[in-house]
Amino acid sequence: MTTSTRAIGAHGPGRPLEPLEITRRELRNDDIQIAIQFAGVCHSDIHTMNGDWGERQWPLAPGHEIVGIVSAVGSSVTAFTVGDRVGVGCFVNSCGECDPCSQGEISYCERGAVGTYGDVDRFSDGEYTQGGYSRSIVVRESFVLRIPDGLDPAGAAPLLCAGITTYSPLRHWNVGPGSRVAVVGMGGLGHVGVKIALAMGAEVTVFSHSDRKRDDALAYGAKDLIATRDGLPRELRKHFDFILNTVSADIDINAYLGLLRFDGTLVQLGLPGEPMKIRAGSVVNRRGSLAGSLVGGIRETQEMLDFCGEHGITADIELISADRINEAYERTVAADVRYRFVIDASTI
Repeated sequence: MTTSTRAIGAHGPGRPLEPLEITRRELRNDDIQIAIQFAGVCHSDIHTMNGDWGERQWPLAPGHEIVGIVSAVGSSVTAFTVGDRVGVGCFVNSCGECDPCSQGEISYCERGAVGTYGDVDRFSDGEYTQGGYSRSIVVRESFVLRIPDGLDPAGAAPLLCAGITTYSPLRHWNVGPGSRVAVVGMGGLGHVGVKIALAMGAEVTVFSHSDRKRDDALAYGAKDLIATRDGLPRELRKHFDFILNTVSADIDINAYLGLLRFDGTLVQLGLPGEPMKIRAGSVVNRRGSLAGSLVGGIRETQEMLDFCGEHGITADIELISADRINEAYERTVAADVRYRFVIDASTI
């Protein structure tokens, strides 16, 4: 038997978000029921709710940066007990059988991982998923994360997307002491990436359109912030081992590839609206690489959370009540937040 819960969502693409009643499935043997405390607002939520990323079933409650308290567990659950503080990220199921899944890389499931909201769970009962802008959620034990003690739970919520999205490529390309790292864009993703790269021991330079975030970047520990509106400094050509591009704007990617040292890598996280035009010489010279990365798997996400717990890393947030969600969407689009909105779910 399903249960209903309060949520915030919309009845169609581009429509204002408003209070909803949604249903959650009956607890299965391997399920965990979570009383949600905080839900981060990701820019991908806005794209989805605007209809930018394909058709969805409506009404829909978004949200995939979820922190809460375990309120009930299924009979076969062993890793969590009632009262534990936990998190849920971008995915709630996958095939579990393909090569990426067998390596713990569910983001790259060859049959398509099941999104936390706006997706059909084709690997179980065909449930249509509803997200974390709600009071409670039911999720398989194997897709639930433990939030380390000592981390502010509201500030930890964006780590379930922004944290793992930046941590995964930094770890995969072995960023560490002695690495020269550039982070392009210091928004919701970028500011967390700066913090994580610094904690890994890298020397970090931030590239941002203007210098209005300079004080924040330097306070985090970055070596410098370069304002890009006047172009890229020639003295930084062939300077960086690793560049993390967090922006979705159409930028001159060849110019940034020119900043790489021999065997350097630029990893693309943002999704520009136009095709990227790469000159062969930008990668052939200096044996440079242009790569991409999605969010990491569950095992790596737990690794990231534990790393952030050890280093005291959370997102810089503005905590809001649920009735401010439409304002938050407008301000996120206008880049008027430092650096993530998080919903206090008790206000839903």
